[in-house]
Amino acid sequence: MTKHTVWVLGDQLNRHVGALAGQTPADCRVLLVESTAKITSKRWHRQRLHLVLSAMAHFAAELRGEGFDVDHRQERTLAAGLGAHVDEFDVERVVAMEPMSWDGRDMLERLGVDTIANDQFLCHYDDFAAWVEPRKSFKMEDFYRWQRQRLDLLMDGDQPAGGAWNFDHDNREPPPKDGRAWPEITIFELDAIDRDVLDRIRDLDVWGADPDGTWPVTRTQAKKRLDEFIASGLDPFGPHEDAMLADEWKMAHSTLSSSMNLGLLTPLEIAEGAERAYREGAAPINSVEGFVRQVIGWREYVWGLYWLWMPDYRNGNGLDAQRPVPPAFMGEADTSMACVSNALGHVHDHGYAHHIERLMVLGNLALTAGVNPWAMTEWMWASFVDGAEWVMLPNVIGMALHADGGRMATKPYASGGAYINKMSDSCKGCAYDPKKRTGDTACPFTTLYWDFLDRNAEQFAGNHRMARQLGGLRRLKDIDDVRARATDVLAALDAGTL
Repeated sequence: MTKHTVWVLGDQLNRHVGALAGQTPADCRVLLVESTAKITSKRWHRQRLHLVLSAMAHFAAELRGEGFDVDHRQERTLAAGLGAHVDEFDVERVVAMEPMSWDGRDMLERLGVDTIANDQFLCHYDDFAAWVEPRKSFKMEDFYRWQRQRLDLLMDGDQPAGGAWNFDHDNREPPPKDGRAWPEITIFELDAIDRDVLDRIRDLDVWGADPDGTWPVTRTQAKKRLDEFIASGLDPFGPHEDAMLADEWKMAHSTLSSSMNLGLLTPLEIAEGAERAYREGAAPINSVEGFVRQVIGWREYVWGLYWLWMPDYRNGNGLDAQRPVPPAFMGEADTSMACVSNALGHVHDHGYAHHIERLMVLGNLALTAGVNPWAMTEWMWASFVDGAEWVMLPNVIGMALHADGGRMATKPYASGGAYINKMSDSCKGCAYDPKKRTGDTACPFTTLYWDFLDRNAEQFAGNHRMARQLGGLRRLKDIDDVRARATDVLAALDAGTL
């Protein structure tokens, strides 16, 4: 009898999920396709592209070692890869797990591929839509509590562990000044597969530092990274999860997001590991709750919103922002803004910056400067090792750039230099003064913050959460000087001379 084919997409690299779960080598053949059109569609960060291709190649090798007949091919498009596979092996039925993207799902439907529900998340998007349906309004906190209860995670009976749902007030400390050491992570030795992939992409239009073994490319490596984080990173994670240090790219963050987004780890095993640490007294409730919130709350909420609001959501541009992504973001210019330079240095070196650097430095600058939301989404998608459309769209268009008109976040996450001065060590020694909004040494964040409010005052007039900020704007005596300074700042930003 002819075997059916299980098509494993590049972000579903787990033997025990989706259409591959429960299958044996006698049951099916496995197809993996590298699309050259996809590979050349963006200016990818070198480590991002290497990670995906290497992880796919390692997964194919593992399946072959288990006895599976694996067709790992390179074709111009995914559809072309499927067609060539079907013709070569005379396949009558192809089955796959639902893709992570709207366009991917549409493609599989058009190609006649049988799909099964995506189980790489704890809440399927249909279940999320059912949770939303009876509500006039909803927010992440409500979803997160519902997730905790239905999954029985960090619960003591019907009450939250530790006596509260949220310990954010314990997790907003500025960066420590004691020069402490931060948790170390294993750097995995690059093997023959890694080196072959690196050779194949070396001449492509990519940017960023070469891969150095930071990012897990197999489930074994990803499980080691998880164990290390639970053992040494989870305890110190919470208090400084929003802080930024120039010389510490990850601090106590888990660096597990790329492994989750490729399927190497599941969110449930990560959340349960964190809970065990709390139950065993190895990590405090504020760190564990804050981390679990990211995994089963925010990440799953973003996933649900993506599917709830697509495909129109990616066209959101409620503030009519049209500026291109700054040359400094593209690696085409340097910047004298220390916080931006530091965050971009982390991205260049690792394809990574933690969530506050993404939101309050890179996103904040793009928001207040008026960078086009889709351009910024594509840049982040291509530049971060954990990038994907489903995660970047809501985080950029909804959270960072407020381009969805407030559907996701009720107010824009704009700030001046004061926030960055409080939560980072970048401002000391910077060429710009976070306390100044006018003049040649005024912090561009502070200038652009007030200019952003001024430009969008009418848009935000009916937003009660912006009343205090707009009141402050009306009291400014030097708004004309702010506008003039903002014009200079934006021109320098575009020219790559800021």
